[in-house]
Amino acid sequence: MDYVTMGRSGLKVSRACLGTMNFGSGDHPLAGCGEGEAAQIIGAFLDRGNNFVDTADAYTGGQSEEVVGRAIKGRRDEVVLATKGFMRQGHGPNHRGLSRAHLTRALEASLLRLGTDHIDLYQCHGWDDTTPIEETMATLDGFVRSGKVRYIGCSNFTAAQIVEAQWAADRAGTTPFISLQPQYSLIARSIEAEILPTCERHGLGTLVYSPLGSGVLTGRYGRDNDPDEDSRLGRFLKAGIPAARTWAQELLSDRNLDIVEEVRTVAAELGTTSTAVALAWVRQRPGVTSVIIGPRTPEQLDGALASLTLDLPAETLARLDEVSQTTTIPLVNGVNDPTRPAATRPGRS
Repeated sequence: MDYVTMGRSGLKVSRACLGTMNFGSGDHPLAGCGEGEAAQIIGAFLDRGNNFVDTADAYTGGQSEEVVGRAIKGRRDEVVLATKGFMRQGHGPNHRGLSRAHLTRALEASLLRLGTDHIDLYQCHGWDDTTPIEETMATLDGFVRSGKVRYIGCSNFTAAQIVEAQWAADRAGTTPFISLQPQYSLIARSIEAEILPTCERHGLGTLVYSPLGSGVLTGRYGRDNDPDEDSRLGRFLKAGIPAARTWAQELLSDRNLDIVEEVRTVAAELGTTSTAVALAWVRQRPGVTSVIIGPRTPEQLDGALASLTLDLPAETLARLDEVSQTTTIPLVNGVNDPTRPAATRPGRS
């Protein structure tokens, strides 16, 4: 098993990180993997020597954390367990964000749902411009000193926000971030411009999400066919939420489908799958520590793990780089990576 160090720390993680955003059942729009199958996926993932599992308090209304907690019971010491806080968890004004009030409540709730006494990597799920970053970093440092959290990280932060956070921790002599969780794939490459270099300078490793572009890069979508109703994009296209429909439609832009066609061509030439090509490209990119995979079935897990062992030839990497080159847009404030092209700025992970 190939383990790597996360950022400027001693934490060893597998190159594959199991994403659990789909774990849960019921009417939640992201729920697509029931508890029985989720437990099989987690067990198989760990049995193969992988140790990195990522969830969040916002995933499937908290179900994801509960499912993960029950699945790793008895194997807790094998797991580098990551979760996140920030998203709204109640109706009051202090039930969202990165304030001491909200994060303290959110951490305690996550510990309860996960059935554990500590989180290995606790991440800020987004930037909060209503809370001083000094308060956030001091609060997270308190979690570490209490033993309830081992390491801290962030998700969806811009380069400038990473710098602010690390400087705040340095000034106060408190715990810095060791990781960033950004979106990264052949259709969403804008973190290369500023964010990845900033992570390197400031000691952050990366666990990248949506390496398959929310499923677009699997090759299951094309210009001549509508997404299946049971697919993630299909569910969002038929949802009654305008923003969700717009996000799904933009993912199927002409630019993105051009990339999909090139990935299909490469896959045929190499005798492999589009999924394997897209995942291999991400794994081989400079600055990527771990790649988050989000299987909904044991079969998808098998395919994803096999794909992460594929090494693409240099000439193939160059072809994929050329077809997927992108430009950035001006910085704006927001939870998601604001340098991401508008056509690839979906909901957060």
